[in-house]
Amino acid sequence: MEKTRQNNLPINPPIPPPTVVIAVGGNALAPEGGGTSLHDQARAAADTAKYIVDAVEQGWRVVLTHGNGPQVGIINNAMTDYANHIKSTSLTPLSVCVAMSQAYIGYDLQNSIHEEFLTRGIEPPPIATMLTQTRVDADDPAFQAPTKPIGTFMTQEEAREAAGERGWVVHEDAGRGFRRVVASPQPQEIIELNAIRAMVEDGSLVICCGGGGIPVIQQGCHLSGAVAVLDKDLAASLLADSLAADFLLMLTT
Repeated sequence: MEKTRQNNLPINPPIPPPTVVIAVGGNALAPEGGGTSLHDQARAAADTAKYIVDAVEQGWRVVLTHGNGPQVGIINNAMTDYANHIKSTSLTPLSVCVAMSQAYIGYDLQNSIHEEFLTRGIEPPPIATMLTQTRVDADDPAFQAPTKPIGTFMTQEEAREAAGERGWVVHEDAGRGFRRVVASPQPQEIIELNAIRAMVEDGSLVICCGGGGIPVIQQGCHLSGAVAVLDKDLAASLLADSLAADFLLMLTT
């Protein structure tokens, strides 16, 4: 029997379970054999959920993050096409597109993880997607030299049209076609860190910092969305360090 003091508190308080930040890459959100539809992503999320639940069963507290390159590009293309056809509609900021991608990727992941727990006969822990902002420096040199590809591949003619009509920076991508490129500044601070930490310590499985986080620039008291997509691995490293996690796992294929 565990020894206690007179106030009934354990002499040696329980050690909290170890924490692992799992960064799900694009390959882990694409099913075997390829496919980019919403159904394809849901199937891939179901496969990924098995490894997440394995970690929880082994006694880990899991914090989950993920990439969003193809998804945010598809959303941005769709919203831009809509604005081009409905002239009264303004262009949707890229930061808002990142937020949209966080929500719908998180939706697939949290539902798949919840279902995997129930399939194994285990009561699921609280599972939640946190829309997360990541502060970047307005003077980061990455804004002067965009390199991060997003969205689908285009022909040279389509790329030339996108550059002219939409003002996009477009580069050829390894001989496979042309893609839009945006800035990828260094992540500096996770704005919702305290909320994420509180949820993790309370036993929740948190999905956060999707796509590296919604890139924002501090302007006085205001957080302004930046035209950028953050590096998921750099943001995952910042997240793991900020939470003092025991491990950082990069999950690809």
